[in-house]
Amino acid sequence: MSRLPREDHGTARGGDRAGRQLAPPAAARPAERRDRINLMGVGAVGYHGVLEQEKRSGQPFFVDVVMYLDLAPAGTADDVARTAHYGEVAEQVRDIVTGPSVDLLETLAERIAAQLLGAFPLDAVEITVHKPKAPIEVTFSDVSVTIYRER
Repeated sequence: MSRLPREDHGTARGGDRAGRQLAPPAAARPAERRDRINLMGVGAVGYHGVLEQEKRSGQPFFVDVVMYLDLAPAGTADDVARTAHYGEVAEQVRDIVTGPSVDLLETLAERIAAQLLGAFPLDAVEITVHKPKAPIEVTFSDVSVTIYRER
């Protein structure tokens, strides 16, 4: 009796015994395919910038937050404690923007990312800080910095 070699259905590569491909864990998926919460345009007046005038006068800043986390536990349990409460996120972002002055948008973005990664069950976060009234001598509509940080 001749035996043919057994087919490898990919169990070592993320498949099951029937050969079906299993979805990779949320953290292994590309960012554009992972669960996320988007909180866009959180606005507050801050006193950030390299120029002394910016630190005295203040100006509006707007922050976009994209939070990557597995939303299944919250969605199946209908429980806000199992997700990132976007109202609380917005308050923390506002508090950082209105808090101690920094020179760079990059620093402001880093502070926001670190705070949110420490306070909520996030796998990763993308922060965009907009400074639409930056003291630039040419016509422009916005200047922004975007960072992506993972836990």
